[in-house]
Amino acid sequence: MIELPDFSMADLLPPALKSTKEDIAMAAAGTAILKRVFEEMSILDPFVIPEQLLDIVAVEEHVDFYDPDLSVEQKRELIANSFFFHQKKATSAAVEQLIEIVFGEGKVVEWFEYGAEPGYFKVVTSNPAVTNELAAQFIHALNSVKRHSAWLDVVEITQVEQMNLYFGSVLHTGDKMILRQVT
Repeated sequence: MIELPDFSMADLLPPALKSTKEDIAMAAAGTAILKRVFEEMSILDPFVIPEQLLDIVAVEEHVDFYDPDLSVEQKRELIANSFFFHQKKATSAAVEQLIEIVFGEGKVVEWFEYGAEPGYFKVVTSNPAVTNELAAQFIHALNSVKRHSAWLDVVEITQVEQMNLYFGSVLHTGDKMILRQVT
């Protein structure tokens, strides 16, 4: 695989196009332009640019569901994944990626998996940090990613707790019985 810093368009030219100085000069000019574009692209890396420029970059990257009230990390993730969202719009993969960014973790459960009406789905997350405000932001963002024929039924927040389970049994066959608690 050719790495971009080592790339040269002249290496890709067939021998017939390497015969003149003009062809080699055109390949060198094209290589210089591509390398410059590659260098400029690294400047727009949302994980590198300053926080105060994120809102501007979000507009330039056409992040449909960008909210200035989101955390800086969420803003950076949304900008970094904007191309993915545009490419995968109206798929459950785009919805699940959005869940990962906004909620931290979760999944989409389709209507046939939980017995709902056709076309409905629910979002299930076990992140205890999810609040009503965060869920409202997610629903706003969801409308620009999901299929228009699919409807969100509920955002379900599950909670997993570790609990001790105690049980006991008694078999009585006589007239007198003494019970004592065992710890």
